[in-house]
Amino acid sequence: MRNSLIAAALLLLSTAAHAQAPLQWVNFPSGSQSLRGALYLPPGAGPHPAVIALHGCGGLAVRGARVRDWVATLNGAGFAVLFPDSFGSRGLKSQCNVRPRTVRATRERIGDAQAALAFLQSRAGIKANAISLLGWSNGGSTIISSVKNHRRPSGGTDFARAVAFYPGCQFEQKRGDWSSRIPVLILTGGADDWTPAAPCVDLAKGHGNASIQVYPGAYRNFDDPNRPVTVRTGTAYSADGSGRVHQGADPAARKDSIARTLQFLAR
Repeated sequence: MRNSLIAAALLLLSTAAHAQAPLQWVNFPSGSQSLRGALYLPPGAGPHPAVIALHGCGGLAVRGARVRDWVATLNGAGFAVLFPDSFGSRGLKSQCNVRPRTVRATRERIGDAQAALAFLQSRAGIKANAISLLGWSNGGSTIISSVKNHRRPSGGTDFARAVAFYPGCQFEQKRGDWSSRIPVLILTGGADDWTPAAPCVDLAKGHGNASIQVYPGAYRNFDDPNRPVTVRTGTAYSADGSGRVHQGADPAARKDSIARTLQFLAR
């Protein structure tokens, strides 16, 4: 049954547009913070496996093409999807050009991910033992730190799996104590000059729970359905420190990464 749902979801990739699933705005506590989240449920009563989707440094854009694309694909494969709004809930806009950040991938956003897990586990219609993480850039960096052995959520069931798209791995690489307690898949571009692949490759070496796929020639945001490759300046972080980075879609990398994500989450 699961394989047939994955095949149906992959078929969506060949369409020009996806039907937008109904959006439910929800609120739940993350420490002392009231966190807002965008919840998308697949058809049927469930119980459904779920994905906690962590936005990048630009913040949550529910009308963005990538969000719509991923929601349709994941809902089509039978997953509920929850996007916690880590920045907007705190009155913040894009943090891509901000340094230092008050909402950090290695601290506050880890708490947000764990709060989203507890919220979903409390809901009827969600499989409490089948809730995974999916994140992009800053959200992917949150995943890399969230899956460490000593970061296990208190109470309830842990995350099932995690997929990190083009995360920044330098922080955990420099610490030298990284090891994942759950299966994690890292998907990144070989030409990424924003969050380069090399630290992630080094991080994943020798860790049985970690696997990585590097797409040669692909930049940041390679999974976007239609964004052309452009140069962005003024970013707070970049591989060479200049703030000048490339970003944009890579159709082949996009198709392969979505297929790998669905297959990985369904195991």
